[in-house]
Amino acid sequence: MRFFALATDYDNTLASDGRVADSTWAALERLRASGRHAILVSGRELDDLLTICPRLDLFSRVVAENGGVLYCPGDGARRLLAPAPPANFVAELRRRAPQAFGIGETLVATVKPHEHIALDVIRDLGLELRIIFNGDAVMIVAPGVSKASGLSAALADLELSALNVVGIGDAENDHALLDACGLAAAVANALPALKKHAAYVTHAPAGEGVRELIDALLADDLRSIAGASPRDRITLGMRCDAAPDSQQAVAAATGSERTGEQASGEPAVAETPWLPVHGTVALLVGASGCGKSTATAGLLERIAAAGCQLCIVDPEGDYCTDDATIAIGDARTAPSIDEAVQLLCRPGRPAVAVNLLRVPPPDRPAFCANLLLQVQRLRTRTGRPHWLVFEEAHHLFPAVWAGANQAIPEALETALAVTVSPEQLAPALLRQVDTVLAMGEGADSALQRFAAASGRAAPAAGAAGTADGSPRGGAARLARGEALWWRVGTAEPPEVVRLEPSRKEKRRHRRKYAEGLLIPERSFYFRGEHGALNLRAHNLVLFIEMAEGVDAQTWEFHRRRGDYSRWFEDEIGDAELAAEARSIESDGSLDAAESLERIRAAIQQRYTQPENPSLPAVLSGPPQNPAEPQQQAPPIDSPQ
Repeated sequence: MRFFALATDYDNTLASDGRVADSTWAALERLRASGRHAILVSGRELDDLLTICPRLDLFSRVVAENGGVLYCPGDGARRLLAPAPPANFVAELRRRAPQAFGIGETLVATVKPHEHIALDVIRDLGLELRIIFNGDAVMIVAPGVSKASGLSAALADLELSALNVVGIGDAENDHALLDACGLAAAVANALPALKKHAAYVTHAPAGEGVRELIDALLADDLRSIAGASPRDRITLGMRCDAAPDSQQAVAAATGSERTGEQASGEPAVAETPWLPVHGTVALLVGASGCGKSTATAGLLERIAAAGCQLCIVDPEGDYCTDDATIAIGDARTAPSIDEAVQLLCRPGRPAVAVNLLRVPPPDRPAFCANLLLQVQRLRTRTGRPHWLVFEEAHHLFPAVWAGANQAIPEALETALAVTVSPEQLAPALLRQVDTVLAMGEGADSALQRFAAASGRAAPAAGAAGTADGSPRGGAARLARGEALWWRVGTAEPPEVVRLEPSRKEKRRHRRKYAEGLLIPERSFYFRGEHGALNLRAHNLVLFIEMAEGVDAQTWEFHRRRGDYSRWFEDEIGDAELAAEARSIESDGSLDAAESLERIRAAIQQRYTQPENPSLPAVLSGPPQNPAEPQQQAPPIDSPQ
């Protein structure tokens, strides 16, 4: 379920001439019986609503005075969300027009044309107040107070996100309400400006229109209506053959008035590749160093900007706490599932990253399964987190995992899985994927392997084609930042898209690469020319420490092969560091000690080295390479 609440205006929306029809009350009862909430959001004073509205018990919360008062019908508690009108303002209004103004707990109400008196008083007294119109009614409130701010307080009480709310109204003061909701609707009798603002306009007016919307909500969770809205789309980037100004034109499209399920005259948005905000399971696949991390960061940034809450399962410790994300767990401490769920219960927390560095790799699938069980329960109650993100998904849902069928929910609803190769993932996960983004060399092969592993028909011919179907010349020629985009199960062949990068200049791997714990496959191994050593450096701090301890012959062996620059580029993902290391490796005038010192300086210039780095125990052995004899790597903190 996506929409967990309906937020509705009262006058001329729910009610006509102050009265709500019995059929509309019946529709609200059906809404409540489905497990959803009804929230009344009105400009009227609360005492007025208590007098004229006999069924306030059907509402989980009531927002009155245009966002100034919050009322809970269940226990009768009321809370002021705004300050009372200034005393000198009230006194002067009563002096100039004794019968023209009503004084509420947080607002002053009047009707046209008395707003001119209010404006004069505001100017004369030098006050900062807002005047809001609602047809002929006029309200004066404190700055920042609106139906949107009141709804936000109500949703905080209910632990719901505005993205999971449908809002419906009819007049000027409902613009803020509709802006705040995941889906905006207007009744047939609404002002033309509000209709243009809405994603859906009912056929019927007022209460019958609300009933119509409720019936559509109960029928299919508004899938057809929400799916047609441009606000329901996460931009992937641009087709590689698109005109330079096409993305700006599409971004400017706001969606025109809708009647029923179809918009009339709406600008075409198919020019820009996109993902639905809700209801897609996407797979991003590509080898290390192909740009997956950059693409993922940009995509998650846009998902969060759409108002979505994310739960990121992070086996490699890529995510750190910042303004948008709170990370739990680190290289020293395993994360707590209870703590993750408690954080996700807060609608205002954009993203929670669950760091599994301290969870041994064999235990990660079971840990993820337990986390999913708790997260799915939260989703059933609140619809959040909106997106599940599985980094290095092959560590969480390995193809050989016998418990995958029981652990993976039958419907993930909305998720993103990031992996190196699709056949490493459990078929139970692959079967739910409906969108694949394949990056790097062999992207076309990755699509074929995904189809085989998931039991789907292979993509149509032209996998490396552009938007007009013309050949691109092979997926191996994808530029960095490009991907093959395949909508699984559709007749359209995959298309080449240029993924929109992150707008934030941020290196989210920096701390992990400096002092974290890279998985065995991505660690550096000092082996020497004859394979006599097997020293694993799982971060840059240990790489420097081990380099200082190995003999000159071993250092020079890896230097001559270009192993250092290759590791920096392919596994650390730092092309700039790799280029500098490559120059040092090729400089024949340097001896072993000089080249080591220069590489160490290049690393320390870019990465912060902790004074006393923690050296966690190695959680698994070296990568499995059939070309080399398998040896058990010694613990990092024990002598070789």
